Amino acid sequence: MRTTLLALILTLSAFVATNSFAQYNDIKSENIASLQVVAGKDWLSMPIATLNGEPINISFDDLTHEYHRYVYRLQHCEADWSVSEGIFDSDYCEGFADGCTIDDIEESLNTNTLYTHYRLSIPNENCRIKMSGNYRLTVYDENNGDTIFTACFMIVEPLVKASMSVTTNTDIGINKAHQQVGAEINYSALNITNPSTELYTVVMQNGRWSTARINPTPQYQTGSGLRWEYNRNLIFDGGNEYHKFEILDVTHPTLGIENTWWDGTNYHAQIWTDLPRPSYVYDEDANGSFYIRNSDNIENDRISEYVVVNFRLQAPRQNGRVFINGVWTNDRFTPQYEMSYNEQTKLYEADVPLKQGYYSYQYLTKHNDNSLHPVSTEGNFFQTENSYQMLIYYKGIGQRTYRLVGYSKIRS
Repeated sequence: MRTTLLALILTLSAFVATNSFAQYNDIKSENIASLQVVAGKDWLSMPIATLNGEPINISFDDLTHEYHRYVYRLQHCEADWSVSEGIFDSDYCEGFADGCTIDDIEESLNTNTLYTHYRLSIPNENCRIKMSGNYRLTVYDENNGDTIFTACFMIVEPLVKASMSVTTNTDIGINKAHQQVGAEINYSALNITNPSTELYTVVMQNGRWSTARINPTPQYQTGSGLRWEYNRNLIFDGGNEYHKFEILDVTHPTLGIENTWWDGTNYHAQIWTDLPRPSYVYDEDANGSFYIRNSDNIENDRISEYVVVNFRLQAPRQNGRVFINGVWTNDRFTPQYEMSYNEQTKLYEADVPLKQGYYSYQYLTKHNDNSLHPVSTEGNFFQTENSYQMLIYYKGIGQRTYRLVGYSKIRS
């Protein structure tokens, strides 16, 4: 392992916030990188699997070649991501919910940055999920008990039928900078007498919990369903298309990369400076998702290299802190993804160590009131292609925990 890159990764990791939200993947160890949580092989979507359907696949790198006996603890969570206290492990897990080791391990091969890649799939021979809902998986080192990260995913049993719509005709403007989400659900398969207390709904844009709308009040209720129509709480900034780049080879530039070089210690990749976007131009992107791969697209997990990626954004000083955001940042607004302003170049800049692959990302400004908005030069357009998701949780009268009984998604 080259000292300089490791030092950079350790320095950035040391600033991870301690008061993290439970619904976010939360990396707590300075040696953990490239955490991925995927339902089946669908890396473009949220980690939501169907009960008794496709597996949840979790993978990560430990930035050493030292063996660690990593084990995991699986916990069922309520709709608000607090741990479910009214149930037992045996209610939601067949097998063992705690103490199972992660045995699918391989060391990196011929890489400048040494790392060990770990993989885990659920269900497996030791653990099978029996109940829908939110799940938090905590991985810890059995030798010292230290938690290295927590990962979040969802299991759905499709008992509630849901449909969504998106329009740019909103209460605060027509074809300007916003998108209005509408939704309708049918819960006739469930014995629901009071939906306001038995149901818990979440609507998200691009799978981001940081801007999720929780329990928006529906305008209409029928004997078997609810409908949200021109609901002011379901108006979202359109934003702009995500930026993207791909590092397939460390010796020459590929998609979105201006220059690559070796400084004698580490590989670097400099993204083309992201310039102001005053007009909307469609560009297909992955809405923040990422995928690890190299130019040969073989043994991606063990021969892909770590590269210091240089981000540059041309923008005046913003009224707030500027962050890089994507699925690969775990939708976290922590210092390792914060950009600093260079008074000489008039650019926002950041250096982030990342593994080779495809990445999509956006720039957001976080204001003092914790609100999030697109950087002023990024543009905010009604035409922007966004994905929207709706989650419907159910806890009937006398039941002990929330289950996830409905899921719908749509692209604008």
